[in-house]
Amino acid sequence: MKLIMAVIQDKDSTRLIDALSEKNFKTTKLSSTGGFLKEGNTTLMVGCEDDHVDDALTVIKDNCSQRKQMVSPVSPLGGNADSYIPRPINVDVGGATVFVVPVDAFHQF
Repeated sequence: MKLIMAVIQDKDSTRLIDALSEKNFKTTKLSSTGGFLKEGNTTLMVGCEDDHVDDALTVIKDNCSQRKQMVSPVSPLGGNADSYIPRPINVDVGGATVFVVPVDAFHQF
């Protein structure tokens, strides 16, 4: 058994949860916050048997699109100015960061 943890943008979460549900994958949704853009993310936990991991990864890949987003600078205001961006820039956002980890035991009470 494996646990798939997928960190995705909030914008993709409903579409992905629906697509996983259609393929009979049960998901647990956790709210999370990204480090770079400081925007809301969703972390999905999906437990599945080893032979269904590739199917789940395909669903995730097909429903989490990467796109460009304009990011406006935020003044450091007493923070560290090393990471300050002086003007708006385009950055790639979206897609998914996915971890697949082995599950030693699973209990449902």
